Amino acid sequence: MELSLAELAARIGARLEGDPAARVRGVAPLDRATPETVSFLANPRYRRLLGATRAAAVILAASERGACPVAALVADDPYLAFARAAAVFAPPAPRRRGVHPRAVVDPDAEVDFEAWVGPGAVVEAGARVAAGAWIGPGCVVGEGARVGEGTRLVANVTLAPGVVVGRRCLLHPGVVVGSDGFGFARDGERWVKVPQIGGVRIGDEVEIGANTTIDRGVLDDTVIEDGVKLDNQIQVAHNVRIGAHTAIAGCAGIAGSARIGRGCMIGGGAGIAGHLEIADGTVVTAMSLVSHPIREPGVYSSGVPLQPNRQWRRNAARFAELDRLARRLRRLERALAERGKEEGDATGEGG
Repeated sequence: MELSLAELAARIGARLEGDPAARVRGVAPLDRATPETVSFLANPRYRRLLGATRAAAVILAASERGACPVAALVADDPYLAFARAAAVFAPPAPRRRGVHPRAVVDPDAEVDFEAWVGPGAVVEAGARVAAGAWIGPGCVVGEGARVGEGTRLVANVTLAPGVVVGRRCLLHPGVVVGSDGFGFARDGERWVKVPQIGGVRIGDEVEIGANTTIDRGVLDDTVIEDGVKLDNQIQVAHNVRIGAHTAIAGCAGIAGSARIGRGCMIGGGAGIAGHLEIADGTVVTAMSLVSHPIREPGVYSSGVPLQPNRQWRRNAARFAELDRLARRLRRLERALAERGKEEGDATGEGG
């Protein structure tokens, strides 16, 4: 696809400062852009590359315009404008329809004639696949599961029986939705499995990254609301509820029955304990452990930042002494307070 800068500016909601007739064919980083591509500057650490760029134009904030040697597409949010530009030059894959000869579709399943079921895919009895859905190679749509309009299961995605996936979702390779939650009761030295008879309900326009797993509920459903974005290799345990438009980065782990609010951002590697609530609009930074409810939105962090090993070893050794030092400090504070009171009484200032 080729567009003029004027056409591109209109599509991404930016103000063009430069030749409106210049033609561009794609997007590229600042240091690899050519006169036929558009680049962007959203992170200040890449500002050093701006002066030497050969891009036809750069998407940037108004505050950066003076340092830009080429045409500019000025936007309030340069990264959002870049996302829109990239989408313009990366149109969705062409739609296919029908059932591949090597797919297996149960006679009691319903597959819309405008959906596609790829090679090696399996659609079990009672499942429904809506118009425009894409069931990629090796996917399994379990008994009674639902796949909404325009949703794409890229490859080797498993939807367990009864799972419901909304419209225009994107599930990347290896996603498993609806496997049993980790539920066991102790019987002496043995574990007794707790049947997981709930389901999973996924809203519209949800994206789930590769190899992420979402467990079915014990009795009620696990729920992923509209617009949620999950990165790769995230574990969502049984009966979790994730509010609309929350984004969670890779390798996070969410324990059973946690409730995450709307519009939250959870950093990579974060851990969220079970049976707690996180307020709407909360930000949890990477590698943090959430062990208690968060009732007020804000930015929350935990963990120890990276240190030179020698310094870390000294601090780790001192950590074991914290309780003793805290108790000693309390005793000293009490002693000083009592001494101050005695001296005040002696001089008559205490009364």
